[in-house]
Amino acid sequence: MPPGTEVTPRPERLPEPHRVPGASTRSRRGRGLFRAILPLLALGTAVFFAGRAAFTGRAAAASKLQVVTTIETLAALAAEVGGPRIDVQSLSRGYQDPHFVPAKPSLILTLNRADALVYVGLDLESGWLPPLVQQSRNPRIQAGQPGNINGSTAIRVEDIPSVPADQLRALGDVHPLGNPHYWLPPDNARALADLMATRFSELDPGGAGTYQARAQAFDAKLAAKATEWRARAAQLRGRKVVTYHKSWGYLTRWLGLDEVGYIEPKPGIPPTAFHTGELIKLMKQAGVHLILMENYYPRSLADIIARDTGARVLALPANVGAVPGARTYFDLVDGIVNAIVEAAGPAPPSPLPRPAAQPSAPPGPGGPAAKPAGPP
Repeated sequence: MPPGTEVTPRPERLPEPHRVPGASTRSRRGRGLFRAILPLLALGTAVFFAGRAAFTGRAAAASKLQVVTTIETLAALAAEVGGPRIDVQSLSRGYQDPHFVPAKPSLILTLNRADALVYVGLDLESGWLPPLVQQSRNPRIQAGQPGNINGSTAIRVEDIPSVPADQLRALGDVHPLGNPHYWLPPDNARALADLMATRFSELDPGGAGTYQARAQAFDAKLAAKATEWRARAAQLRGRKVVTYHKSWGYLTRWLGLDEVGYIEPKPGIPPTAFHTGELIKLMKQAGVHLILMENYYPRSLADIIARDTGARVLALPANVGAVPGARTYFDLVDGIVNAIVEAAGPAPPSPLPRPAAQPSAPPGPGGPAAKPAGPP
């Protein structure tokens, strides 16, 4: 260093705020690792307790009959029969068209855990249910097994096509086995409940007494409600209606309504301008003032027809869960009957009988009565 150069002393290095003077590198790394794994330890603890809860839930569920249905109305009827002895889930929601339900992978898992599958049948679910049942790999719910419950076997099927099978396509998207929209009338609901009680008893013999007793209680309540509905709807008998799809036949026959036409020219076929025009003429001639349709169909065309004919459109819930107030079968039918009665209005007065013609006075013994003689 050259002479006379001033040496500036180096300042003492202060410890960093987060460092402890004298701490080793290993100890600092240990604390950093601990801080890094702390969230993982918390997550692991949460997963452990969640797993215990899930296992406990599965163990509790294992003691109940696991029932899966394709529509919410069947789920509601199953709950009436099964009560606390079953867990029931529906594969579709009440606001969905049951012909077209998205075949999601989650439905396969639901079916895999089922002890019983209750479905409408008559090919209503043929577009989505069979592959789900097959892929579930659940032998308990395959066709022919006790857990495979076809509701249509319990009811009298109506609207079975009378044409040869090779001519069905010309009739539109018809159901060759008959009309599958059968769950609304009380007689069919009773038959479904009785079928479920029988089959649930076979699958869960220890609960047979519960299933039979609950089915009998449901039948008694249904009989009282059916009498109430029949009295309330008495004014509907003979009223003419048009429906969107040919799916209300069981209901209209029960209520005594007369279906005279359909917005669809053939089942599942979109309406044409020509058909719509002819339907409007028919409705005017027949005096139709009511259009019935499911609330999952678009109603724009129905509203146009109603405007041109003076009719009223009723977009009705066809299933439990389709509207917030329809949580049970009784809620559903109550709402439908009330809506139709209100929309139809009072029954038209019956025409007064024409008075009978008064008989003329009988003629005298010598023929027609002689005129009185004038003065001589």
